[in-house]
Amino acid sequence: MSDSLQRTPLYDLNLELGAKMVPFAGFEMPIQFPAGLMAEHLHTREKAGLFDVSHMGQIRIAAKSGDVKDAAAALETLVPADYVGLAAGRQRYGLLTNDEGGILDDLMVANMGHDLLVVVNAGCKVQDADRIEAALSERCVVTRQFDRGLMALQGPAAEAALAPLCPAVKDMRFMDVIETELATATGPVKVTVSRSGYTGEDGFEIGCAGADSEKVARAILAQPDVLPIGLGARDSLRLEAGLCLYGNDIDVMTTPVEASLGWAIQKARREGGSRAGGYPGAEVVLKQTRDGVSRKRVGLLAEGRAPVRAGAKLFADAEGQKEIGVVTSGAFGPSVKAPVAMGYVASDHAALDTPVFAELRGKYVPLHVRAMPFVAPGFKR
Repeated sequence: MSDSLQRTPLYDLNLELGAKMVPFAGFEMPIQFPAGLMAEHLHTREKAGLFDVSHMGQIRIAAKSGDVKDAAAALETLVPADYVGLAAGRQRYGLLTNDEGGILDDLMVANMGHDLLVVVNAGCKVQDADRIEAALSERCVVTRQFDRGLMALQGPAAEAALAPLCPAVKDMRFMDVIETELATATGPVKVTVSRSGYTGEDGFEIGCAGADSEKVARAILAQPDVLPIGLGARDSLRLEAGLCLYGNDIDVMTTPVEASLGWAIQKARREGGSRAGGYPGAEVVLKQTRDGVSRKRVGLLAEGRAPVRAGAKLFADAEGQKEIGVVTSGAFGPSVKAPVAMGYVASDHAALDTPVFAELRGKYVPLHVRAMPFVAPGFKR
């Protein structure tokens, strides 16, 4: 490993647990543990898995006025989501856009009552924080909390595993967020807990001081049905859930409308809404919402057993004469028991069940456009 790679607060514990480490977004991260990718994936779907996601960036935004709605209004100048209308104790997905409507990053924003907690992707966190500070510093205090730990506990047994340590989680529903305490071997630890996740399963994200991360992780791993899970299974789980990976499925060259993420723009921010537009690229996004786009992100289910990987070109015909798009994520789906993928196709080929063909080692493999997610979500609504 390069000396320039960063390490999360759980690095030593990951090694102790037998993780195979790889470079990812500037960090040394566990790609898998001794159980292996397939077993880790299925264990998360059936029981519960703990993921180290401390490489992601945590940012606090507090309005200088003291009113969290002022912080939300300020953030809305960068993001096309409705955060002014977000209740305390709730969080919402959002997208940072540029002047062309391209996606700079996707993020989660929680209304903590007194300020906003923003979680951003590891590879984008410095430039995201820079952008937020530059735009909001007159109205808000922006605090980077990149030294904090963050872990995700995902799977149908997640609540049963976490509740003995943190009883308040039993009353949480999907997209709730609380500040509470979690019991560890050396006493209670202050944590921030949200109930969401990027696997399609019920689950929680637990944020804490970096120094407390290992004891929090050990307390959770000591519970029945919990195994440590690596980035490999995290990727196959989120793909089955139809969720985007920044840098693969969304980037500065894709807009929210092309990415089929229009649902992340609430009514208040749409045309005719009380706070329509007002964010970078709004004119582009509003026009696309109104008039349509030439390409769309779709789910793809392959015939046969061979995975169709990211970068594979997509064609309208089995002879490869008419190119219509590209695969952006693809793998074998352990829960689906078939190869699953997502990618962009010309809008006239985006209807469900449309046949398309992927170029794979000189051959043209048949796929069909399918609805996402590929696995029914297990969220607690």
